[in-house]
Amino acid sequence: MGLLEQCEAAFGSRDLYGVLGVRPQASPAEIRRGYHRASLRLHPDRAEPQDKEEATRRFQILGQAYAVLSDAEQRALYDEQGTVDEEGAALRGERDWQEYWRLLFKKITVKDIEEFEKSYKDSEEELADIKAAYMDFEGDMDRIMESVLCVHYTDEPRIRKIIEKAIDAGEVPPYKGFVQESKRKMMARKRRAEKEAEEAQKTKDELGLGGEDDLKALIQSRNKDRKKDMDDFLAQLEAKYGKNAKKGGKKTAAKKGKK
Repeated sequence: MGLLEQCEAAFGSRDLYGVLGVRPQASPAEIRRGYHRASLRLHPDRAEPQDKEEATRRFQILGQAYAVLSDAEQRALYDEQGTVDEEGAALRGERDWQEYWRLLFKKITVKDIEEFEKSYKDSEEELADIKAAYMDFEGDMDRIMESVLCVHYTDEPRIRKIIEKAIDAGEVPPYKGFVQESKRKMMARKRRAEKEAEEAQKTKDELGLGGEDDLKALIQSRNKDRKKDMDDFLAQLEAKYGKNAKKGGKKTAAKKGKK
């Protein structure tokens, strides 16, 4: 069975871009980020024992999809003809996809995250990310606050001022969802954020967390839903900053693409 048939069987689609959750026009960096996000969710180490075999199979297929789209010649062939070269270097041979994944993505530590937050806030990069999120979500502050890096609910007034300034300057349109957002929705967002902060602090206190290795313990202590949230958080920051040992973050700016 060829790669496209395997993708259809495992993910319900022959579209390699869709499998990685990116646009056909995605840059190499976006493809890398998409692969990382998807692979963290499917990594066999995160699967239940009874699901490990299937998770391994899907993880391998995902790695092959990335291998094709990260190779300029293979990607061009796929884009032009809708086929892949099954005998090409990207797919030929028995590659250890888990080892390949470990070499491709570095582990992000708490220290990395803290160092990045200091340099990121109030930077030109943050400004661009806020504008991008505002445009992608058409002014929905709930989604903007969830998607922009390093944002805490106490940052909302600062984020709103940045957006308002951009609107006044004609850099972004005045979306109704933003300029006419109800106070009720604002308060609900604040209460939700405060509750999550309290839960996180309670868990941290109960486990006695504080060091760089405690991030793993925190993930393991949470239920599946909260664990997935943390996985997404790590996937996004690791995918965005790759092997740069001095960078990490909390979330990424919104990027439109297939899901």
